[in-house]
Amino acid sequence: MQDFKKIPKKYQPKGYEILYEDLDLFVGNKSAGFLTVAALWNDKDTIHSALNDFVRKGNARSRKEVYVVHRLDQYTSGVLIFAKSENVQYYLKENWKSTVKHYYAIVHGKLAKKNGTITSYLEEDEDYKVHSNQAGAGKLAETEYQVLKETQHFSLIKINLLTGRKNQIRVHMADLGHPVVGDPKYGTKDMKKHHQLALHASTIEFTHPHSKKRIKFTAAPPKFFVSLVDYEYAEPEDQEETE
Repeated sequence: MQDFKKIPKKYQPKGYEILYEDLDLFVGNKSAGFLTVAALWNDKDTIHSALNDFVRKGNARSRKEVYVVHRLDQYTSGVLIFAKSENVQYYLKENWKSTVKHYYAIVHGKLAKKNGTITSYLEEDEDYKVHSNQAGAGKLAETEYQVLKETQHFSLIKINLLTGRKNQIRVHMADLGHPVVGDPKYGTKDMKKHHQLALHASTIEFTHPHSKKRIKFTAAPPKFFVSLVDYEYAEPEDQEETE
């Protein structure tokens, strides 16, 4: 793999801190509040469009573009990959089942079981809200979790996302009676006090499309995580090759 030089923060795309770039892909830390791709209510102010502008370097005639590999919810921060070609996009998507994704979530209360796997079927209603059911309607969703630290009011949880459904973590934690702090959709009681969603995609590990080696990246969570639960959160490092 050919690494590119680190880009000064002032030149980074809005809402997306580039952690790593090579000839095939970008890996970056998405800020909370930004859409990954266009939505009905916003088709311009997205990470995808900002990164397209970045690779075009202000040249209106440029046809360079990046390709979406996966998405993060608008108010979820964390590590996010974009491909530089359709071939790379296809490879990463075809091998997505082997991709390992870990999240930090801070939830309300203390969980009775300190680790486990939540399984349900998720379906979206006409108001774009996702619901769990056990009857098999919708898409299978599995969330593996482990409590890392507890305080008087909150629990810090590490999540291994076994499937990647819309709002999966938020719905599953709400199902347990421990909604994610700051969640306006599935846990509304704390919104006046907590205005940021405490959900962060912390690490991702995947097979590189060119070298075929396993590599892992880490994105540091927003600073407000520490104010909620003081913990030694993982900091980003140079890309790490794994066996």
